[in-house]
Amino acid sequence: MLSSHRLKVLLEVFRTGSIAGAAKSLRLSPSAVSHQLARLEEEAGVGLVERAAHSLRLTAAGHRLAGRAQEVLDLIESAEKDLLAQARADAGQLRIGFFASAGYRLLPMALSSFTARHPGVELDLVLGQPHELLPDVERGELDVLVVFEHALDPWKAPKGVEVVHLFDEPQLLVMPLGHPAGHRPRVRLTDLADEPWITTFGTETPVSVLERAGALEGITPTIRCRSDHYEVTLGLVRAGLGVALVPSLGVQGAAGIQVCQVEGPKLYRRVGAALRPTNPNPALRAFVDYLRDASARLSVTLR
Repeated sequence: MLSSHRLKVLLEVFRTGSIAGAAKSLRLSPSAVSHQLARLEEEAGVGLVERAAHSLRLTAAGHRLAGRAQEVLDLIESAEKDLLAQARADAGQLRIGFFASAGYRLLPMALSSFTARHPGVELDLVLGQPHELLPDVERGELDVLVVFEHALDPWKAPKGVEVVHLFDEPQLLVMPLGHPAGHRPRVRLTDLADEPWITTFGTETPVSVLERAGALEGITPTIRCRSDHYEVTLGLVRAGLGVALVPSLGVQGAAGIQVCQVEGPKLYRRVGAALRPTNPNPALRAFVDYLRDASARLSVTLR
């Protein structure tokens, strides 16, 4: 019979691409990882890795077994939770990751309803950018991650991770009070080509969504500052140091600024919940239902 512990070792070798990487992730020595792989090959009766002097790669059988390992580990975790009487959604632990502006209203709305119904669930909340925390969902260290994806800067979810779409969130033009463009219901980026801008960093590259949108409109925005913290962006705009594109969630309740809709290609971001469909945590589905409900109520108020 195959050992679940050794299957986990094989899975980490597959994910990290090396014995050293798996050893670091599992907090084992490289020799211990090698030993566990050798024992797993004995149990499987087939070679799972090809070893060279300075490298290692999985065989075809190793790839197939690694692909099934997460399913096996999820089933074992589910059985263990049943034995520990944690199969009800009002007990156990729920590990939730989220990006900053989701923590202004979306996540609190969902958690308020969820905790009122399931007060016995222990919550572990982790703040971070989607690209930083998605590997934790893949590894099973987070149950669910509230994510965003800019239409102009898309990304692909890791294998085994599903993104449940919640709503589309528009980008809004944020200006200081008294700005002439603030009296218009809609503005194009080309109307503000000579303005200084406060913008973000890109997800995988230095190019921000503003710069991508500007390129499609034939302009190169003048960037005065870059910040991924919308409190900083709004503060600089409020002080008259520039204008900015900010997603609706980042503007909710902000005072001392003017906000209007902006016309342009794909100026919105998709908000969703990233999770593993095989995750056996019984509290997960209940929470996602509350997250859907909060999204429906909140999206009505977004401009």
